[in-house]
Amino acid sequence: MLDEIDRGLIHALQTNGRAPYSRIGAVLGVSTQTVARRYNRLRAEAGLRVVGLPDPQHARRAQWLVRLTATPQAAQDLAAALARRSDTSWIKLASGGTEIVSIVHTTPSDGNTLLLHDIPRASGITAVSAHYLLHLYVGGPSAWRGRAKSLNPQQEAALRTSTTDREAARSLGAGDRKLLAALGQDGRATLADLAVRTGWTAATVARRLDELQQSEAVFFDVDVDPAALGVTTSAMLWMSVPPSRVDGVARALAEHDELAFVAATTGRTNLVAHALCASPDALHTYLTERLGALESVTALETVPILRTVKAAAPFA
Repeated sequence: MLDEIDRGLIHALQTNGRAPYSRIGAVLGVSTQTVARRYNRLRAEAGLRVVGLPDPQHARRAQWLVRLTATPQAAQDLAAALARRSDTSWIKLASGGTEIVSIVHTTPSDGNTLLLHDIPRASGITAVSAHYLLHLYVGGPSAWRGRAKSLNPQQEAALRTSTTDREAARSLGAGDRKLLAALGQDGRATLADLAVRTGWTAATVARRLDELQQSEAVFFDVDVDPAALGVTTSAMLWMSVPPSRVDGVARALAEHDELAFVAATTGRTNLVAHALCASPDALHTYLTERLGALESVTALETVPILRTVKAAAPFA
């Protein structure tokens, strides 16, 4: 389990993934050496990883939440194969190991290859449904509140970078794609390492990275083992809500600390969330009391998550 400094460090990295150890230490009231030591320990023991990811709108990427049903052995093999792809993230085994839930990223140039060609030809799949992500309420640049509760607003402000110049990164070039690929592997890579990956000078990397952050074309996410935060039970929640109530219900759900992801989607259900709870009993309490208090939720399917095969970042 994590202590107050560990949780503060994770919150700081979620606020600014590339904040120097010295700035994080000043905000937390500890030394630079303590921050570096805690960061390295969390990487080794809790799977802590900071990744830089492109904003889907700037990168012209659409996102789909795909549900695949297969036999248990086929599901595990398929999940592993999907995890190796660069156009997937947040791959989870669910429903006793017979269902895969994954986010698939598509662009106009790829022709939706995975959705239209690769998945339908995979053996062992018994059912497929694809849900277009229309709007994210929690997830992506919006951090899960469960790991972002340690710092006060003044501490967060001391860590944030300015985002005044939203036109600084109007389009992404070939060099930007190399930079984003490197940040996807390690969001805290040094300028020297990023220069090697892009072929730019360190000064050019620093300037372009600042532009991408200023315009919010890139954001930094944090991967960490939920068990280190006391989470033992997680589930996908597929909800049906009258169209006129979707935004109101989703905004209410976005205030729930138990939900790490909330999105409006297409499909038979129109809202989906990912719940993280301390125990099965805690999930039951959440479903019956907090979620149950939202009368506009007319139907709910709860799908337990067994294992996360791939998180936000590509495999190193």
